Amino acid sequence: MGLHPNGIREFRGIVAVLLVVLTVIGAPVVVAVQQSGPAESGSHEVSGGRKGAFLGGKETVYPDWFKDSFLDFSEDVREAASQGKRVLLLFHQDNCPYCNALIEKNLSQKPIETLLKSKFDVVALNMWGDREVVPIGGETFTEKKFAEALKVQFTPTLIFLNEQGQTVLRLNGYLPPRKFRAALDYVAGKLEVEMPFRDYYAKQAKAAGKGGSTLHEEPFFARPPYDLHHTGGRPVAVFFEQRDCPACDRLHERVLADATTRKLLKRYLNVQLDMWSDQPLVTPDGRQTTARRWAKKLNVFYAPSILLFNEHGEEVIRAEAMFKRFHTQSLFDYVASGAYKQQPNFQRYISDRADRIREQGIDVNIWE
Repeated sequence: MGLHPNGIREFRGIVAVLLVVLTVIGAPVVVAVQQSGPAESGSHEVSGGRKGAFLGGKETVYPDWFKDSFLDFSEDVREAASQGKRVLLLFHQDNCPYCNALIEKNLSQKPIETLLKSKFDVVALNMWGDREVVPIGGETFTEKKFAEALKVQFTPTLIFLNEQGQTVLRLNGYLPPRKFRAALDYVAGKLEVEMPFRDYYAKQAKAAGKGGSTLHEEPFFARPPYDLHHTGGRPVAVFFEQRDCPACDRLHERVLADATTRKLLKRYLNVQLDMWSDQPLVTPDGRQTTARRWAKKLNVFYAPSILLFNEHGEEVIRAEAMFKRFHTQSLFDYVASGAYKQQPNFQRYISDRADRIREQGIDVNIWE
């Protein structure tokens, strides 16, 4: 996802991210800096005292077949249902490479475009926009206030509504075409009446898995027994992974191997869990359970997913989509530094963080 213009002054556009109905359930894309050692995880240090460059932002042209909505969601839902469709709300923002990937990589595939056109009315919303929206329930919001109320922390965020205007599925962040297509098939087929998306996606992932046959070991992962309740006052980072997981392979090879990432992780109790295993553990709030049962209770359905808990055992934020370095490192810094207590909007936080890095003369690349 791109950076908010308050944090990056060169970019003044304010752009969209989707909105959702008041019944929406909340949850969590961001930026990526190439980094190799300097403070605050940057790289490409420049000389001469100039400010570092901002790289990787991408403007996106959204398809003209997206619905030109009056942003009255009750009306949108009725119109869609009368045509045998469902409503998809898409939150986006300016200079967001993840939003660009959704349009140029996912929607450029004919089967995905055809499915979206035939089964969904797509309504694009600006995460920082000022248009008025009327969600189901009647209260009026601006786009940005609605996104804030729904705790939209990543772009793109996609919220699928059923014929009653209820949220069927919420995707927080960019998903590659195969994962995205699985979500579309699930919602278009109205399979929520048959099984939770977690179970549906597990079958799809198992059939497609071609990653390593074992979990990646890392020196910063704690060893069992796992007591996430008594952490010595440290925050907790839980890495839900699985075997045969190419995305897990990429996370370890491209992000967790980075020296800056590892430095940030020293501030956490880091626990890796096979989301389908019966590994016993004590949760941050003191309950005894297994990895499988806990993942199900937390509604974790993608591997890898990273969940961050504060020192009191409360979940602060999670990442469950594509991982880039700056995006992931900003998540770790956001919680460990306590910045979330003063700045509840993660997007504003990472914009400010990128600006601080650039003031050090370090280039910020949000797409590496």
